[in-house]
Amino acid sequence: MTQPEAGLPARLDCAGAEVGPGAVNAHTHLYSGLCALGMPAPALAPTTFLEILERVWWRLDRALDAASLRAAARLYVAEALLAGTTTLIDHHESPGFIDGALDVLADAAQELGVRALLCYGASERNHGRAEGQRGLAECARLARRVAGDAGVRGLVGLHASFTVSDDTVREAGALARQLGTVVHVHVAEADADVDDARRRGFAGPLERLLALDALPPGSILAHGVHLDAAQVRRADELGLWLVQNPRSNAGNRVGYPGALSASAHVALGTDGYPADMAVERAALLRDAATHGDTGAAARPEAGARLAAERLGLASLPDRVVRDAAGVRHVIVGGRVVVEGGVLQTGDLAAIRAEAREQAGALWRRMEAL
Repeated sequence: MTQPEAGLPARLDCAGAEVGPGAVNAHTHLYSGLCALGMPAPALAPTTFLEILERVWWRLDRALDAASLRAAARLYVAEALLAGTTTLIDHHESPGFIDGALDVLADAAQELGVRALLCYGASERNHGRAEGQRGLAECARLARRVAGDAGVRGLVGLHASFTVSDDTVREAGALARQLGTVVHVHVAEADADVDDARRRGFAGPLERLLALDALPPGSILAHGVHLDAAQVRRADELGLWLVQNPRSNAGNRVGYPGALSASAHVALGTDGYPADMAVERAALLRDAATHGDTGAAARPEAGARLAAERLGLASLPDRVVRDAAGVRHVIVGGRVVVEGGVLQTGDLAAIRAEAREQAGALWRRMEAL
């Protein structure tokens, strides 16, 4: 490299290594970044998906503040880059800290050098319509702040159909069109979402979102476990993306999304699990073989198409150099973020120390809820 790009060394040692594209995590939750640091188990073990949400994840997101979210995001991003994941499509909730929450995530992404598509998952599950409106306003604010940024973009988020009113669903779709972006939402992750939509008079959550005009082409539907093949084909025909999250689906015991093979627009995410996409890919292929799903192999690479589409790029230019020991170098947008297996854009020891400190305070707040 005789004329290196700004920020690049004159030469990176790639001897005995393979150069490939950066991985994309097409659906995750950066706020879960502290979970491996001793998150307390609920007093009563959950037995259903809704109980898992109520006793674990919704307690966690209610306990988040600016400091703990910053620590979680920086740790999650640092570890993603060290694993060779260069793009994160995030779906965020922190009901006690909505205004400015996406700035914390955007700042972490820009500081450490990962590409990120960010949204706040608007919900009414704690404080009704006002909460949903604040979530949508946060999406709009961040999207306008980062408009034109090649590394960070804003989307419009809904938590899931079963936690929002028709008015909030409609407003999300209208806002996405106004901003020139798409909606990112959990769809049919568990049967509770399907049951709720049917009680409201719709065939399912996909049909509800479509009827309320909430899904511009290119919108991102996380999970789709309880969609059938006809629903998946309809989503595909409308240009909607689905994202499979194997480890999370297994951990939450919601089932396997066997109908996803009916779409050519299915990417791979982790739903808050660590962003080591090689581990997620192994889980995908193992589960796909068990369920006779022959369409799964293309999903890990499909996320690059999704991310490039939303970032306004013909393709993602990021590169990862791997050898027998793992990830050696990572380059994102011409910036070396990992060299020789060492994070170059932040002090990893300090990031981990901050994470441990904030985790303890977060667990204490969780236990008080």
